[in-house]
Amino acid sequence: MIGSFGSVTVSLPRARVVDEKGHEREWRSETIPAYKRVTKQAEAIIAGAYLGGTNTRRVRRALASLFGGKISKDTVSRAWRKVQSDWEGWNQRDLSDEDIIRLILDGTVVKVRLGKKATIISLLVVLGVRRDGQKILLSIKNMGGESEEAWRSVLEDLVSRGMRAPELVSVDGGKGLETALERIWNGIDIQRCTVHKERNLLAHAPKRLHEEIKEDFNEMMYAETADEVLKKRKLFLAKWKLQCRGVADSLEEAGDRLFTFLRYPQVQWKSLRTTNAIERLHEEFKRRIKTQCVLPSAETAAMFFWVLMASGQITMQRVNGYKTLHEQPVMLDMNQAA
Repeated sequence: MIGSFGSVTVSLPRARVVDEKGHEREWRSETIPAYKRVTKQAEAIIAGAYLGGTNTRRVRRALASLFGGKISKDTVSRAWRKVQSDWEGWNQRDLSDEDIIRLILDGTVVKVRLGKKATIISLLVVLGVRRDGQKILLSIKNMGGESEEAWRSVLEDLVSRGMRAPELVSVDGGKGLETALERIWNGIDIQRCTVHKERNLLAHAPKRLHEEIKEDFNEMMYAETADEVLKKRKLFLAKWKLQCRGVADSLEEAGDRLFTFLRYPQVQWKSLRTTNAIERLHEEFKRRIKTQCVLPSAETAAMFFWVLMASGQITMQRVNGYKTLHEQPVMLDMNQAA
């Protein structure tokens, strides 16, 4: 067995078992399936080497010392074909049985080689939240940008594979994405990311006011009750309309979608307010590829992101307040903040 730990010989017992109907069959290990020679972690390492533009001979040479022995060409080729097959299957899998109640959507940019030139593309990533609170990667597509058309293509692909409309979607605030959501799933709850909005507020003010704006914004967003948040929203607007109108206009631009989280149980607020869950994935992905200034192609960029998740190198925890996900959002009068 070849794994990230090196090469090791594993002895498996042979036995016959009788099932509940009295039928006899050969026992098979679920931990180490028949003919399994390479672990998922090792497959991910091989895939990572290929995705970085390395050929089979160089992969074998590099992995021989890592795995503590000679690696055959067939072993490397089989592992790579397995990863390719799994990637293609993952992109086409049926989503109708996935009990997804929320989505977190965001994009990130990477440099890839297109036509022998370094080109910036966008990776559009979709995280789903199951009813039990577990986050899962649903989709990752390479696109030319984050336009409405690009996001519509991503969302329509999810729908075509049987995904039902989620109850709530967390977004970064891009107009193209919000318009695409309205066209595909009109009427669902949308939560604008408060971190992205804070950055936008600061962009409308001179640097000397940044600390004061941050303090006022966080005092509003992290107030203990919904009533307090909305009262501080009103105070924030009144103050900054006088001191720096652009800041107040920016907050008003987000509208009530910046405060959708208030309609849900308070224990969920931390995970609802931002798209941080997906931002952390972007950061980890870029940390893994920082030694490669330019990735070989747009497709390998998306595939490498998936490999890191599928191999377990990057894991995700359940959302905050997952035990209350069955509770319905309450009606809330946002007008008291107007």
